[in-house]
Amino acid sequence: MAVERAYWLAWSRISGIGPVLLQRLQEHFGTLKAAWEASPAQLQAVDGFGFQTLEKVTRQRSRLHPEQLLTQHQEQNPNFWTPADAEYPRLLLETPSPPPLLYFRGEVEPQENLGQKPLVAIVGTRQPSEYGIRWTRQISTALVKNGFTVVSGLAEGIDTESHAAAIKAGGRTLAVLGTGVDVIYPAKNQELYKRILAAGLVLSEYPTQTPPDRAHFPRRNRIIAGLSRAVLVMEAPLKSGALITANYANEFGRDVYVLPGRLDDYPSQGCLKLLSQGAAPILKELDELLKMLGAIPKLDSVQASPQSQQLILPNLSAEVQQVMNAISSEPLSFDVIVKQTGMAAGAVASALLQLELMGLVSQLPGMRYQRI
Repeated sequence: MAVERAYWLAWSRISGIGPVLLQRLQEHFGTLKAAWEASPAQLQAVDGFGFQTLEKVTRQRSRLHPEQLLTQHQEQNPNFWTPADAEYPRLLLETPSPPPLLYFRGEVEPQENLGQKPLVAIVGTRQPSEYGIRWTRQISTALVKNGFTVVSGLAEGIDTESHAAAIKAGGRTLAVLGTGVDVIYPAKNQELYKRILAAGLVLSEYPTQTPPDRAHFPRRNRIIAGLSRAVLVMEAPLKSGALITANYANEFGRDVYVLPGRLDDYPSQGCLKLLSQGAAPILKELDELLKMLGAIPKLDSVQASPQSQQLILPNLSAEVQQVMNAISSEPLSFDVIVKQTGMAAGAVASALLQLELMGLVSQLPGMRYQRI
């Protein structure tokens, strides 16, 4: 696995090769080292590798030396995980597009990475009302006092309030940035950033010294959702980035909870839309919310990353086994399973029905599936 780190880094340096294609390479060849050594004809067998992509790979691959690149990269970026590392967060690894490199600073908590300590995301508008601030502080405090870690994005508004309240209550908090882990944005959060490093973790898919970029922030929202067992949207207008996080949460099979607001309140319009789409409301008595979050099962501890292990069961056809391997203890939507297997939707539906009848998989509301 130590060798594989160099190849996750090298492949990520080739333009046009994103997280989804990297997943396909890893699944097709077994290791990214084998993919790196594959001929153009062999690479062409991977879905998404057309002529232009192959031309880029052939041209750029010849200029890169993975082991040498890793040594140089670690000089400026000493702390990062790849999907080849056992420390890579398990929940994030099970999403369709986990970052090939996940940089971190701060205090690592292994139980969080293994899914044994639950993470809950709190997101919302950069311009919250007094109502939104008050409930964000109250809920963040309640979460950390009941053993949860709060995840957010270090942005102004709801993000800032959730981090600060979690730390004030003596808990842990994780900040996922749209910059390098050493670049503080907004600059006014410098003191909060220092406090997070002492009481949690700062994460990013971008290397050190990466400045703010408008395109980075929507993308980092998939990491916030992917790390978390549930996403809480406090206040969000219709064009809020928090709705992007909620959409990713739905795609990943995470629970979404929403702070209700008045019909004519601008900061609540996005929340009301989520409620109309089936999100659960956060009610005044937080005991019910804590009870539902606490009922989410913890993941079983493992010694290696899920990609290094596959469940082999007797009497399953190749297609049914492929679907079974894609399903985890965390609920996944039907569309995600189709993407992960690369199979036709009809074949996936048939396999899921067989697995349900065998008592190996259960179907949840919203066409989500979970390994029993």
